[in-house]
Amino acid sequence: MRYKIIIFLFVIFGFLQLSAQSGDEKTIHIIVALCDNHSQNIAPVPAKIGNGFKPADNLYWGAYYGVKTVFNRNTEWKLVKSEKNPDNHILERLVYKNKYKNIYLIADAYVGNRIVNAVEDYLQACSGRLHRSVYIDGKTLNFGGESDLLAYVGHNALIEHDVSPYPINTSDKTRDAITLGCYSKKYFDEAIRVSGINPLIWTTGAMAPEAYILEGAIKGWVQRETDQQIRNRAAQAYSKYQKCSFNSAHNLLVTGW
Repeated sequence: MRYKIIIFLFVIFGFLQLSAQSGDEKTIHIIVALCDNHSQNIAPVPAKIGNGFKPADNLYWGAYYGVKTVFNRNTEWKLVKSEKNPDNHILERLVYKNKYKNIYLIADAYVGNRIVNAVEDYLQACSGRLHRSVYIDGKTLNFGGESDLLAYVGHNALIEHDVSPYPINTSDKTRDAITLGCYSKKYFDEAIRVSGINPLIWTTGAMAPEAYILEGAIKGWVQRETDQQIRNRAAQAYSKYQKCSFNSAHNLLVTGW
């Protein structure tokens, strides 16, 4: 009888754990504008990593410091789904599950010459207007405008393109944004402000928007660190891989207004 009670308690405890975890489910949505030598106003990179139609080798996706490669080798994240051409302008979608928390990370690789669409979708998501979902683990997972953390990776298309009027906030959900592109704080200021999202990380100068920055920042975000602690993680990663001083990286990657 005693053993039956113990087993029963274990079952109840496990059920409560699963229920609590389900209620605490969070999503991260990363929008990646693939690097493209031909359609983007960038300093040309080697042809193999600068082809915006081939995510497998792209600088921001399949290259060594690209989003796909970095999170594929990160032991805290498990790839649970991969889709080719899941939506307009998107060549590949990856879904990762955190091994320790009930957090999913969805990364979308946009065709390089559709960078404006990538930026527009990012701003729509930041404002709570972009609604997307994926079926995973026997359930529908909502992301985009319903995500808790949003990120943009790629060339700052707002330097050349005007996509105003910017979408205005429609969500009462607390959300964070990481905007990785050159001078993103200057060019995305008004768009982020009217979207109602918290500018967790953005940039004050020219930079390389490689995925080790995201990896560091997301680790802190998952652990519910403060915005400044997350900024420090991002700066430490940038300093390490770009071989610059921490102060320089810290001045480049800023948080808040």
